[in-house]
Amino acid sequence: MTTAILALQGAFAEHGAMLDALGEPWFELRSAADADRGFDRLVLPGGESTVQGKLLREEGLLEPLGCRIRAGMPVLGTCAGLILLARSVVGRGPDGALAEGPGTFSTLGVAVKRNAYGRQLGSFHASAPLDGGAVVPMSFIRAPRIIDRAPDVRCLAEVDGWPVAVQQGSQIAVAFHPELDGDPSIHELFLGL
Repeated sequence: MTTAILALQGAFAEHGAMLDALGEPWFELRSAADADRGFDRLVLPGGESTVQGKLLREEGLLEPLGCRIRAGMPVLGTCAGLILLARSVVGRGPDGALAEGPGTFSTLGVAVKRNAYGRQLGSFHASAPLDGGAVVPMSFIRAPRIIDRAPDVRCLAEVDGWPVAVQQGSQIAVAFHPELDGDPSIHELFLGL
């Protein structure tokens, strides 16, 4: 098995270090040519979801990756990656008013609100049990909030009554940055799909 990490922008190197620690082969996915390489899993890292969406389109990656995700390829979306996967995204439009639209891939049955936990200065750490088991550390940096989810989207972890980690089929998405905290639990769960 090999994992591709979207490496257009954001915290992709940290995911690579986590996969190295777990013995998982991986490579950086940057272009349409990279999408033709053999890989069985995909990581969509944190970063700037609007920029990542734009670059996915410009690099010709949106359609081939979307097809693979819809076909059931395991995917892990962290922070901005959650926004890319979400069916619906609420955020500020160009005029500053709240606007709602589809996510970039629109494959995960959740609605998210961008930057719901605050700006960069509002970043924080929390911890919560993962799927009823061990408590995992969580770093929230300009994080999205899951404000609605389809009945078949399973909540894996909550903070203050809000889902912060979810799974639907072969998609796992989290509002935080597990690659920054040194705890491999989320990545192990992903590699177990």
